[in-house]
Amino acid sequence: MLFAATFKVYSTVSGRRFMSDLRDATAKGLIDRTPHYNSIFNALDNEALTPIIKGLITRSALPLKALETDFAVDSTGFGTMNFYRHFSAKYGRDQVRRKFVQLHAMVGTRTNVVTAAEATVGPSGDATMLPVLVDATVPHFNVEQIAADKAYCSRPNLEKIDGQGIKTLIPFKSNAVEQRKGHGRSEVWVRLFHFFSLHREQFLAAYHTRSNVESTFSAMKRKFSDQIRSKNPVAQINEALLKVVCHNLVCLIHEMHESGAPQARF
Repeated sequence: MLFAATFKVYSTVSGRRFMSDLRDATAKGLIDRTPHYNSIFNALDNEALTPIIKGLITRSALPLKALETDFAVDSTGFGTMNFYRHFSAKYGRDQVRRKFVQLHAMVGTRTNVVTAAEATVGPSGDATMLPVLVDATVPHFNVEQIAADKAYCSRPNLEKIDGQGIKTLIPFKSNAVEQRKGHGRSEVWVRLFHFFSLHREQFLAAYHTRSNVESTFSAMKRKFSDQIRSKNPVAQINEALLKVVCHNLVCLIHEMHESGAPQARF
């Protein structure tokens, strides 16, 4: 069922139209039998599938471990077929807005492979997701540098990354100061703030790698659509994570031909 669900997301078509591809996969011996498309939808709506998909994201990126030392973090949104009413104070009336799934990802800046991902239905804070992505990436990759935008600039995040000996490339906000009154002194905050303020050109020369995460999201959406077909929240999260798996497979096949990366076994 996991194979069928991933293949369905890769195809970008509806469940009914996908059945011909799934029957072809059965004929080639990739699966034992052809499940009904409703069974695929039921599998996507299973919470137990979520940690398995996250594990597949890491496993699909591991063959490129030797190529990736610099990483970037960001988030993006995928539209859904669900809508909600929102009262606009500006226009004084209700407006209909589309619900979305927000995907947070840690991306290798050389191959654009995603090493860790988290998805939520609706908006979620970028800064709070950074520690989760770091904890999921560091045990499996040699992380030397992490770049992120100003939304991730917080004292806990800076101390989290710097405390593991990783070069931190997160610009400070315009209203940031060396040390806020009423807060305990943070040596990490002061040191990174001085480097950002006094060595701006050197910082920006390395910070440009962050743009690769935008390229990753763009490629993912162009290949596998920027829309989520599932209707239920759990299925929407799993579908968004499966898009990441599909993207990683594309990156892996590309690097097998370009860089001679070893073939992965799943």
